[in-house]
Amino acid sequence: MLHALYGKHKLILQKEWFQRDVLQVAPELLGKKLCRQFSDGRIVKVAITEVEAYDGQEDKACHAHRGMTDRNAIMFEPGGCWYVYLCYGVHWLLNITTGEKDYPAAVLIRGIDDCNGPGRLTKHLQVDGLFKNSVADKKSLLWIEDAGPVPEHEIIRSARIGVDYAGEKWASKPYRFNWIKV
Repeated sequence: MLHALYGKHKLILQKEWFQRDVLQVAPELLGKKLCRQFSDGRIVKVAITEVEAYDGQEDKACHAHRGMTDRNAIMFEPGGCWYVYLCYGVHWLLNITTGEKDYPAAVLIRGIDDCNGPGRLTKHLQVDGLFKNSVADKKSLLWIEDAGPVPEHEIIRSARIGVDYAGEKWASKPYRFNWIKV
């Protein structure tokens, strides 16, 4: 079964790996390698160090809370695709969709090696709207590779950032995961 979750390049996580509960996928993304191939053929691989989970239409901080729109439609498809959107008309934000069809959930990638902040990391990796709705694989030039698990004692859970609009119940959910390397 595990082999089915990796492609012919055994380290590359396949769509099926992401088609699980967002609260299982999110912490397991910590330590995985976010890989970006540039037009000159150069490949950069960086460890994912911070993520946030957005869990379906009940979650008032989730973009799908009010239903499907042109912008969030990819969240309603099976997991394993990039959900990229422009925030405040300034920063591209990178999310990977999770779960099964018709259950909109995604993980926002907030930090990578020595680069904290979702807008900074997309700028660093030159990720923009061209990646929107593409599958997270080598063909898209943006994918995630396994790098083994991060020990549970090195993961800190806390409330998500900037979601006060979702109300106390949803703003205080411990859906943010940080890898604190010991």
